[in-house]
Amino acid sequence: MLTLDCRYRRGAFTLDARATLSAPVTGICGPSGAGKSTLLALIAGLLRPQDGTVAFDGEILADAARGLFVPAHRRHFGLVFQDGQLFPHLSVRANLLYGMQGLPPAQRRFELASVLELLEIGPLLERRPGQLSGGERQRVALGRALLYAPRLLLLDEPLAALDTRLKAQILPFLARIRDETRIPMLYVTHAREEVAALGGVIVEIEAGRLPAAA
Repeated sequence: MLTLDCRYRRGAFTLDARATLSAPVTGICGPSGAGKSTLLALIAGLLRPQDGTVAFDGEILADAARGLFVPAHRRHFGLVFQDGQLFPHLSVRANLLYGMQGLPPAQRRFELASVLELLEIGPLLERRPGQLSGGERQRVALGRALLYAPRLLLLDEPLAALDTRLKAQILPFLARIRDETRIPMLYVTHAREEVAALGGVIVEIEAGRLPAAA
């Protein structure tokens, strides 16, 4: 369960998030400039709120009044962007294994072989990102995030750069991740139909305001 009661200000823009999010898949939807990506950055630990608190499963991740802030690398959340952000100089295999670097064996939830099977990316292992299609890159990015054994998956417009055909190919893999890993997802998107396809709960954000929602 993710609990938000925080404010973040940048110039004339203020994000005011007051919500409890507990669904297996939660879609954060709203118009451009509403604060969707800023919200995700606050949850990920890439931004620090000026006021209030952020908590996950009872653990306080940020508390402005107490000066408490858990940095991104200690939150253990997986973050996937719309362009995948793979390392172009590394092979698919090396990109995937990057997600496991530094993880003690006891913290690893998935083996490489199981992720390759789940996302059907085994034949891509020796390629470089520049040799992949958009859909293949996103599957590799998802695989890298999963091998990090995240407590929460943060997906920032993960299908926005793909055409309709590729979106239709990737959505079933996201559904498999939901069903087979049980990792909760926070899914930022303009496309409400993508959240609906995953059986998710939609929470609206508008002009920097995220109301309380379950």
